[in-house]
Amino acid sequence: MTTPSTGIITDGGTGSGRHDPNAPLLAVRDLKVSFPSEAGRVDAVRGVSFDLRRGQTLGIVGESGSGKSVTSLAIMGLLADSARPGGSVKLNGRELLSLNDNQMSKIRGKEMSMIFQDPLSSLTPVYSVGHQLVEAITTHNQVSKKDAWDRAVDLLKLVGIPNPQSRVRSFPHEFSGGMRQRVVIAIAMANDPNLIIADEPTTALDVTIQAQILDVLEVAQEETGAAVIMITHDLGVIAGNADDVIVMYAGKPVEQAPVNELFYETRMPYSIGLLAAIPRVDEKQKTPLVPVKGNPPLLINLPPGCPFAPRCPAVIDACRDAEPELGEVPPLGLVDSEAPLGEWGRHRAACIRSAEIREGMIDGKPIFGVPELPENELTATPRDERPSMLAVDNLTKTFPLLKGALLKRRIGNVYAVNGISFDIREGETMAIVGESGCGKTTTLLEIMNLAEQPDGDLRVGGTSVAGLSAHDTRKLRRDLQIVFQDPMGALDPRFTVFDIIAEPMKALNYSGKDVNERVGELMELVGLDPTHSDRFPAAFSGGQRQRIGIARALATNPKVVVLDEPVSALDVSIQAGVINLLDELKVKLGLSYLFVAHDLSVVRHIADRVGVMYLGKFVEYGDIDAVFDNPQHPYTQALLSAIPVPDPVKERTRERILLSGDLPSPIDDSPGCRFATRCQLRVTLPEQQQLRCVSETPELTGVEGKHTNACHYR
Repeated sequence: MTTPSTGIITDGGTGSGRHDPNAPLLAVRDLKVSFPSEAGRVDAVRGVSFDLRRGQTLGIVGESGSGKSVTSLAIMGLLADSARPGGSVKLNGRELLSLNDNQMSKIRGKEMSMIFQDPLSSLTPVYSVGHQLVEAITTHNQVSKKDAWDRAVDLLKLVGIPNPQSRVRSFPHEFSGGMRQRVVIAIAMANDPNLIIADEPTTALDVTIQAQILDVLEVAQEETGAAVIMITHDLGVIAGNADDVIVMYAGKPVEQAPVNELFYETRMPYSIGLLAAIPRVDEKQKTPLVPVKGNPPLLINLPPGCPFAPRCPAVIDACRDAEPELGEVPPLGLVDSEAPLGEWGRHRAACIRSAEIREGMIDGKPIFGVPELPENELTATPRDERPSMLAVDNLTKTFPLLKGALLKRRIGNVYAVNGISFDIREGETMAIVGESGCGKTTTLLEIMNLAEQPDGDLRVGGTSVAGLSAHDTRKLRRDLQIVFQDPMGALDPRFTVFDIIAEPMKALNYSGKDVNERVGELMELVGLDPTHSDRFPAAFSGGQRQRIGIARALATNPKVVVLDEPVSALDVSIQAGVINLLDELKVKLGLSYLFVAHDLSVVRHIADRVGVMYLGKFVEYGDIDAVFDNPQHPYTQALLSAIPVPDPVKERTRERILLSGDLPSPIDDSPGCRFATRCQLRVTLPEQQQLRCVSETPELTGVEGKHTNACHYR
């Protein structure tokens, strides 16, 4: 049975009854899913149980491979033919696991629907979005084509698509990533389903778009009255949207609780580790993050005992005897039980020491100790007295806009980067942030290409790239290296780790002896075992592969390392270790970083200075604390307000700025503020001041070198 407003089981009841008014909408009992493999049976899900009622949101979190997505696919009946599900999944009292695909197809899209992670692969590229919406409606309802088309327009309007009457005839490739996800949500709510499953619905989106998508998902839930299962690795999203939370590890829930109890009275070491590994945008003090060391177990022939024991700092001998069951834990009373978020007394944890855990500690000692990093002696030297490692003056990059099939003619320019300037001093991290399409990656490519600037300059270690010979350019390249976003895509799978790290040194004619010694040094430096240098990238985890990429970047003793979204593809537990490594290397080697990321929490933690970029230009630039604590440009304010904070009370009580309006064309370089069409400040100004926004281009003003912004009225 369950309490009237909960999604968490309290005593292992059956959730029975289509006709029972107190029965849950969805009742999952001991769900198991296994897959055959060459190495043996993979037990991807090993016993998941929960109840979910209408109007509730259940969050499911955990590392990659924990069984989150497989659980959702089993509920939807979308598992591969080779999968072997077991247990029970009841929707409105009807058992789903016993239904065949034809029977499930009558339920999917009508009684329950799913929002997948990648909206582009979820939509058929050869049909308009209107056609796909109409298909979703007419498949389950006897309605005319006209009525279905009108419903499609209404749905697009409801999810915030501008000009829905015309955009309904557009194709998926004509929408941005955020707009495509809105279309997918519209399809999911087309038939007013009882259950919506959202599998990482905002992972690949900018924070501003993420905030809009979460708002749209909330609207969808209100319109349909549906229950929502939200699967995500972002605990900030969970803090702001979930009523109850399940933390999964090795295919099983290891903690289940209402959202407030999970965040404020965490009782499972793994959950404590996940929370400690998250960089916080609302914390100024830059203490090292707490990584969860090791990797999740392979779900083949698991040994007895707690699966988390090999990684748990609080492990004792009894932990290895038998796997602990998910048992109830009493409230600690750390938070007022009258708090408005969720219910109390429904907290369950799979840890034999859960009764000893209080505020992340056992016997007054932290379970996860904060790592110690070496002191940065460079910070004692004023910034102005440190040498410049990378200086960019008026960097520009335009692309020709061509028309015609055979005889192409130039009809305009795309202004990808439109005159930005900054410098990075020794031992400093400079971050560039902004939405997709703002010019961040193009800026990195221009710098990595050492491209001459017609109306500016680019200097590496004080050496200008202007007029350099091919030989001198080649020498300069050793001072500038890059770490890419996708570690697997950046490493040649046919090369051993030794060959990957040695390649840049061989290109610069290092001796064989120096290469051999240097590869071992670099592997130790980044926390890898040098005896594994003969292995291939596929034998390493995602975090280890990123460490290999970092070691390769350090092979030539560079002065500046360019980091292009270096941790976005990693789980938060792995991400913390890589971020700590980057901090440690900066101190040990005196490195300077140029860091690009869409996760502003990571930027707050790692950067010393930040440039906020919008359509090719900086709109705010300065010291990281000055910009984050006192954002002045309306665009920066919107960006920072959209960052999820892993604290339920803070996240649900702070004001969020949702951007609306259309982006101006990137081929338009006419005077005026590029942000004016979306600016929340402009609409509050008198008409004369609004005219200035669209007729006069604002320049960066403020305290030079400390904090500047490009807004007429800030």
